[in-house]
Amino acid sequence: MNECLFCKIISGEIPSYTIYEDNDIKVFLDINPSTNGDCLITPKKHFENIKDIDVETLKKIDIVSKKIYDLLREKLHCDGLTFVQNNGFGQEIKHYHLHATPRYKNDGLLHTFNKSILDEIENTFNKISK
Repeated sequence: MNECLFCKIISGEIPSYTIYEDNDIKVFLDINPSTNGDCLITPKKHFENIKDIDVETLKKIDIVSKKIYDLLREKLHCDGLTFVQNNGFGQEIKHYHLHATPRYKNDGLLHTFNKSILDEIENTFNKISK
C-alpha cells in the first residue's frame, strides 16, 4: 500500500477540495493555505521530485497551470499568482507538486530569507559557470 499522502488524495482514499482534474493531473486546495485559493498541481502518477518526473508530464503540468491561473483570476479576482516547486530540503510531501498561490495586493505574504549568508553574486556565478 502506498503511504504517500498525495497518492491517497489522488486515489480518493483521502477527500480533497479538487478544483481541476483530468487523466494525468489533479489540482486541489492546500489544507494549509497561504492565501485564499492556494492549491497544488499534482501529477496522478507518483514522482518524488524534478529528477524523477518525465518531460511530458511537466508539459502537462505547465498547461494546467495556465488554466488554473485563468480560473483563479476569474473566480477569486486575485492580482497575480506565484508558482513554487520544492525538491529535497523544503519538500514536505515527497510527491512532485507545483504550488499555485494566488496573490492579492493586501495579502502580506512575504518572501523572506537570510541575507547575511548570501555570497557576492560574482562568486556564485563563478561557482556555477565553471
